Amino acid sequence: MAGRLSAEEIFRRVGAVLEGHFLLTSGLHSPQYWEKAQVLQYPPYTELLCHFIVDHFRDKGVQVVAGPTVGGVILAYEVARQMGVRAIFAEREGEGRAFRRGFTVTPGERVLIVDDILTTGGSLRQMVDAVAAIGGKTVGIGILVDRSPDRVDVGVPLFSCHRAVVPTFKAGAETCPQCRAGIPLTKRGSSA
Repeated sequence: MAGRLSAEEIFRRVGAVLEGHFLLTSGLHSPQYWEKAQVLQYPPYTELLCHFIVDHFRDKGVQVVAGPTVGGVILAYEVARQMGVRAIFAEREGEGRAFRRGFTVTPGERVLIVDDILTTGGSLRQMVDAVAAIGGKTVGIGILVDRSPDRVDVGVPLFSCHRAVVPTFKAGAETCPQCRAGIPLTKRGSSA
């Protein structure tokens, strides 16, 4: 099913690139939304996207793959499966993320963080902090789509399957063209 498609082709093939007026997890507004759940429902597409990440980090000595809830759980599992290592996930805790459910790493264990869509880098910073808090060493980050307006630097190598430069705006008619035009705001997904 998936063949040699690019990440963008996969998202577009399943209708996962949406146009409108969207409230992002970061609180920003955007005229475009990349709905990863529409892609992750197809195991062959998920497998291919994760393979892009695996190929990039194959020689980095990854021992554990970690992702944030919700979409990052699926990605962590599939990347770890392809690499032959463990997968763990971090859940929201207060203003950050924490590994619960008995997930641990040995001190210095090499962790690859995976996530779905990057806009501001907030969740990635939370993940890097959560890995450090349990003694792991983050060796890289793999994401499906980097839609950040500027390249995000979280202090470790970052790979994205696709880079889509999409504008984001603070809420309000003075800064957001969709607010100014009266286009109804849509909130998709969750921030679990």
